[in-house]
Amino acid sequence: ILNTADMDAETTTNTEPMAEEEEPLFSNLDLFLFSLIVGLVIYWFMSRKKPEPIPEFKKAPTTRETSFIEKMKKTGKNIIVFYGSQTGTAEEFANRLSKDAQRYGMKGMAADPEEYDMVTASIENSLAIFCMATYGEGDPTDNAQDMYDWLQENDDEDLSGLNYTVFALGNKTYEHYNAMGKYVDKRLEELGAKRIFDLGLGDDDGNLEEDFISWREQFWPAVCEHFGVEALGDDSSIRQYELKEHTDINMNKVYSGEIGRLKSFEVQKPPFDSKNPFLAPVTLNRKLNKGGDRHLMHLELDITGSKIRYESGDHVAVFPTNDSALVNKLGQILGVDLDVVISLNNLDEESNKKHPFPCPTTYRTALTHYLDITHPPRTNVLYELAQYASDPKDQENMRKMASSSPEGKALYQSWVLEASRNILAILEDMPSLKPPVDHLCELLPRLQARYYSIASSSKVHPNSIHICAVVVEYQTKTGRTNKGVATNWLKNKLVTDNGHKSTVPMYIRKSQFRLPFKATNPVIMVGPGTGIAPFMGFIQERGWLKEQGKEVGETVMYFGCRHKNEDYIYQEELEEAEKNQVLTQLNVAFSRDQEQKVYVQHILKKNKENIWKLIHSENAHIYVCGDARNMAKDVQTALYEIAEELGSMTRTQATDYIKKLMTKGRYSQDVWS
Repeated sequence: ILNTADMDAETTTNTEPMAEEEEPLFSNLDLFLFSLIVGLVIYWFMSRKKPEPIPEFKKAPTTRETSFIEKMKKTGKNIIVFYGSQTGTAEEFANRLSKDAQRYGMKGMAADPEEYDMVTASIENSLAIFCMATYGEGDPTDNAQDMYDWLQENDDEDLSGLNYTVFALGNKTYEHYNAMGKYVDKRLEELGAKRIFDLGLGDDDGNLEEDFISWREQFWPAVCEHFGVEALGDDSSIRQYELKEHTDINMNKVYSGEIGRLKSFEVQKPPFDSKNPFLAPVTLNRKLNKGGDRHLMHLELDITGSKIRYESGDHVAVFPTNDSALVNKLGQILGVDLDVVISLNNLDEESNKKHPFPCPTTYRTALTHYLDITHPPRTNVLYELAQYASDPKDQENMRKMASSSPEGKALYQSWVLEASRNILAILEDMPSLKPPVDHLCELLPRLQARYYSIASSSKVHPNSIHICAVVVEYQTKTGRTNKGVATNWLKNKLVTDNGHKSTVPMYIRKSQFRLPFKATNPVIMVGPGTGIAPFMGFIQERGWLKEQGKEVGETVMYFGCRHKNEDYIYQEELEEAEKNQVLTQLNVAFSRDQEQKVYVQHILKKNKENIWKLIHSENAHIYVCGDARNMAKDVQTALYEIAEELGSMTRTQATDYIKKLMTKGRYSQDVWS
């Protein structure tokens, strides 16, 4: 339509002047009108709302400041802490560092790189700190993608006026350990920036909190030395927000669990994303396992009318809520009315972050929807709350746990982490600790969305998203039962609850975990337990392709569970796919049905000739989904050994061979630990 309009504009303006031959072909007025019309058409074409645009770095969201340098100059800040955060931890660390700056007589601000253009100038005696998490297979987090693209694309940028340091957050069980932090650190130096303190590496498989504290203890003295400043010696608690209680407020103005826009759960408007989730009705919630003491479940979410699109291999993010029993207990132990309407307002009026969570709201809503009350609190929370313990011994222990002394670290490790004490357990086990509920709400981290690999194909289920998950529940060393927030919440999402449809706030996160572009390529899928989730989508899609008359390569499945009669999930679907030759091979390891445990890597090794033929001769794509700590590593080792033996390679050559498959996109992992 647009092209026709363009052509029409040209045709009419081109034919009009020809009626009077003695006139010049175009009068000035014609040219002006022609330019105006073409200009308007181009303007309309460029500015109209395109369907589902792919975000580009230059087309910044309207909230983006022109540059963080201007913001720092305007607000008198000399330390900016950028965070690349997917689950909130890097943002938490950034907030702690910007708060630390005050203790050293400096002014800090935490910043989401999505909200700012990257640096093009510098401020004297200023510092940029980057807290960068790595997501998935060495990828940047969603909010750091623009910054990552900018760093990659701007070779001629001169950052010589920038002082910087990086703290990286990662997990050693993953192949690309701390890839994003390492890249930012190296790239900033290449562009001329000055590193004023060494890269910090945090390992979430070990003790991320301890890694951060140890790095931070050395970092601040180095900063003081570099800028010639001294610590103020002020170790007292610094409040970031002030409490305002609303006694007379219209409840329509009060947040009741919405993530972004007020009333967004009542009036839903696409596009749906992390700041505007879609309330998807639950159409099916069934237990998958026939026996055993675990609860494996399959849920189906209806996305009809949402305009949400997904592909096999994508992740669905859901926003859970905390157990109301935990919230009520917190209210009781703190002796507060949870239904008071409050706002926590940032004391720094120039800050982009006006509140720690959507306000105004009630304490009950904050503790149910917005705050993480189930994870063991980090040391900064203990440090800030210590002042509210009336017993000097409790105060001392809380401050000790927040220190970098070996004794303090050991106490935090044993009393908080290993005992899995959440904030409620700490309050119960330290009766002298009575913090004001508003300060507690200021300090607790935000409750984060949880990601699940989608267990369906949009070719077969365009209006439905399937989730496969195992309910988390365990006994702690203190004899308490801890329950996973999201899985227990999902378990209780019955199709109808008291006559109402159960809904799940969700959005889609795109992934690199994709079937081969050519359907004729064989695929080898390794997914024990709930790691089978994305492969249910892959199998559905390969079946759909066959139905379309497409030639489809070999489709090989390696699944594992404990007992055939207990937790062989999706057994009927898998056997049906094998019968219909959608699955050319179905290999299942039942780890505990015999004396010696048998896992997926063992049956991979047993079928080594077939595996090697598919990989080496037939261009097969390998997919691994599930546990990163053991399974994914063991599968990789099994493949090294197969390449070594059947490819007549040394271990080094075999390792390089498998790693090359990864870089070529023929070996993909969707793993968690």
